[in-house]
Amino acid sequence: MKKQMGFFLGIDVSKEWFDISLMAVINFQKQPMITERFNNTNEGLALLKNWLKTQKVSFDNDSLLVIENTGIYHRLLWKFFSENNIPVHIGNAAHIKKSFGIARGKNDKIDSQRLCSYAYKNDDELKATAALNPVFLHLKDLITSRTRLNAQLGANRTYLKELKSINDKATQKMMEKAYKMAIVGLQNSIKEIEKQIAVTIKTDKSINNNYKLLISVPGIGPVTATYILCCTNNFAGKVSGKQLACYAGVVPFQETSGKSLKGRNKVHKMANKELKSLLHMCALTSIKYYPEFRNYYNRKEAEGKHPNSILNAICNKIVLRAVAVVNNQKDYVENYKKTA
Repeated sequence: MKKQMGFFLGIDVSKEWFDISLMAVINFQKQPMITERFNNTNEGLALLKNWLKTQKVSFDNDSLLVIENTGIYHRLLWKFFSENNIPVHIGNAAHIKKSFGIARGKNDKIDSQRLCSYAYKNDDELKATAALNPVFLHLKDLITSRTRLNAQLGANRTYLKELKSINDKATQKMMEKAYKMAIVGLQNSIKEIEKQIAVTIKTDKSINNNYKLLISVPGIGPVTATYILCCTNNFAGKVSGKQLACYAGVVPFQETSGKSLKGRNKVHKMANKELKSLLHMCALTSIKYYPEFRNYYNRKEAEGKHPNSILNAICNKIVLRAVAVVNNQKDYVENYKKTA
């Protein structure tokens, strides 16, 4: 049900500036949309606040802002609107773009207007993103940095391994010596970041509590637990197990249509590949050390299931358990222990 009065905003964010479109609804009637541009700086936000007051925008739940997730460029805006009590929905760019249907033409102004219209049309369904938590952002930057450093470390090791098959021993030894300091430096940097991650988690009671719950789930270690917390904004949006599993790309979907299309069930390519990779390692660990998952794997293998399909199912089970322990605020209890 549409509000009698409300303010709907859409912002297209770039590194240097952002375009904002505003549409007011008064007595159930949409007013003409207006658009303005401001610098993506603290000075620009000060001008934005004055502009919002001039337009008589209410700084409460009668307003709704939609922004696409841009990684880091929307952070100042997230902080600004959180501090000024205007609900913000930070949406997935691909999901929002597909909702526009067939769209011709594109620029910053048009994008902000489309986001404004999206906010109005989906007001009843959109959930406001939780207010910005500085500790959470710091944690997210740390885990992202660890991922980047780990990728560089892997790239260097792979390159040296490839050279080994074509170089003579003297040349290979020289190359390994040249890369040694870089590899050791990356390893030390990763260790230092992991220490900082552990310290940061302990500074926030809610994050620390959910972290402990996650690592109680079989197979989930410190890195995966931290990554899940970052992906879910510390479960602030009350994400369901199915939603997180879909996001990780471990849920199979049907591919059928009448009699002409009868494809097998398969996971969708749109997924967080890094989270999926981490869950895959969790699945391998759970099979090795936990009877519940090892027995499940052996049973499905005996039924003729493909190993990758079984591992994917275990990833799904791990995600569902991870969300369950956080939502229930109780440590995971293994099945064989329940009946003991």
